[in-house]
Amino acid sequence: MSHTSPPQEMTTRQIATRVASTYLKPRWKGVTVAVLCTITVALVSTQLAQILEPAINNLLVRPKPGAILWIPLTIVALALTRAVAQILQSTLINRIGHGIVGDIQIDLFGRMMRADLARLRATHSGTFVSSVLYDAGLIREAATSGMINYTQNFLIVAGMLIVMADHDLVLTLGVMLIGPFAGRLMRRFTRRSKKAAKGAMAATGALSTALMESLDGVRVVKIENREDAEQARVAEVIGERQKHLIKGSIARAQAAPVTELLTMVVTAAVFAYAGWRAANGQMNVGDFTAFMGALAMAGQSLRQLANLQTVFTEGGTAARRLFAALDVEPEVADREGAIELPVSEGHIRFEDVTFGYGEGGPALEGVTLEARRGETIALVGPSGGGKSTILSLIPRFYDATSGRVSIDGTDVREVTLASLRHKIGLVTQEPFLFDDSIKANIAYAKPDASQAEIETAAKLAAAHDFILEQPNGYDTVVGESAARLSGGQRQRIAIARAFLKDAPILLLDEATSALDTESEAQVQQALERLMHGRTTIVIAHRLSTVKDADRIYVIERGAVVEQGTHASLVRRKGLYARLARAQDLDTLPEPAAE
Repeated sequence: MSHTSPPQEMTTRQIATRVASTYLKPRWKGVTVAVLCTITVALVSTQLAQILEPAINNLLVRPKPGAILWIPLTIVALALTRAVAQILQSTLINRIGHGIVGDIQIDLFGRMMRADLARLRATHSGTFVSSVLYDAGLIREAATSGMINYTQNFLIVAGMLIVMADHDLVLTLGVMLIGPFAGRLMRRFTRRSKKAAKGAMAATGALSTALMESLDGVRVVKIENREDAEQARVAEVIGERQKHLIKGSIARAQAAPVTELLTMVVTAAVFAYAGWRAANGQMNVGDFTAFMGALAMAGQSLRQLANLQTVFTEGGTAARRLFAALDVEPEVADREGAIELPVSEGHIRFEDVTFGYGEGGPALEGVTLEARRGETIALVGPSGGGKSTILSLIPRFYDATSGRVSIDGTDVREVTLASLRHKIGLVTQEPFLFDDSIKANIAYAKPDASQAEIETAAKLAAAHDFILEQPNGYDTVVGESAARLSGGQRQRIAIARAFLKDAPILLLDEATSALDTESEAQVQQALERLMHGRTTIVIAHRLSTVKDADRIYVIERGAVVEQGTHASLVRRKGLYARLARAQDLDTLPEPAAE
């Protein structure tokens, strides 16, 4: 298996470019209108501040004819325009934002479904749940509401500075001297927010993992009287998550008061300066009121900008984690020029195959075996010997490190995954059924199957009768983890699914080992019907189910140590004979009488 170095962390510019090109560009019309609304809000806010001087001077200080009518009407018209622009802006941003969340969630789920099994097993599903639900929301907030509000408040600050400069340039320049100091303070809060956001995301993944584990294992928890312990474990994870969330909230909460404090200090200085100017007859009431109004609006927008820094920090941190997950390309994928696997005899051959998981030692080494159409091949041996790994290499859940796995002479790595897996049926020890109807579960591999086809498959799998006994027959919903069905019933529905798929190759991984005697007999009969005429490879610990196999391969420590029929292996008195003796299967049939 190849190993690639971890990708470098994306820069803020790379994140912004990717979000814009991938998620905002398809919605450019809505984004454009929202930006225009933002500009409108900023311009109208500037006009509202600008009108304060004539309003004070022409209505209160030196009343002018007609001013009592046109000034209030102008203020109402400007306010109405701003309100309409704000409503349209928020409507568009909400639609765009939630659309982005949906796209990200779909992309992440699709990537998860197509990821290598090795990666899926190394990453707990709770981490994926956290990314789908938590990270996507943070990116939405930063990419839509955050960006639009930032633009709007930045333009308002710029507009207010123009208004202030128009009334008193010297005073405006003095106010602007506070900018670099305020920027340093904001960067400090941003660093704290980023650190808290990273911790909160990791803790959210851990919380999702803890909750899913506890719910999945609730029967074990109850039987061992560990409810209090599990509650304490989850409480510890929640406490860790809250610690980071509180740190982030404190950083956000402190940013606004600090900005407000700076604003009030500036305001006090402005009052002192304005009082001195007024005493010398150089500033009138209208000028002062307009300047202070503009300063107040600029201060409010600066507080919003301070809060938005945290939003961008959290969104950027979430984007780095989420895009890192999206950018991992599966190693098991269609090669360039991959062909469709032709309709085949299903002749499977392993030629000196070696395979290893990650950095560990080889799980398989030098494995050579074969299975022809109509044959039943059994893989037996101690647990952990590599039997399931052999089975996993056939549908390319993993790729061999060296050697060759072929079907009818074609290397499985040279054909498309879809065509390869279409030719393979799989029944495992713990069959998975979706929380859907029995009908949908049987037809999962063939969604367009007719009711008659589904019922025929169920009859062949000895499932039809018990299905009709269910409350809604084939439309009965099986529940989460198919908890409403017994183990034997779940297994027969899985076998019906394989019958309906009608693939030429059949892989059985301990398909009857977890069943009681009666269920095993029913399932075994169904499996024998399913195996007829197909290339079948069976993994079994219970040797009684495979003693009639055409050929048995004994797997130990990743290698084939024996092969032959049941009788020949018992006579050899090797590992298989010891396993058979332990299961009282070492008695050979008497030779036929002459």
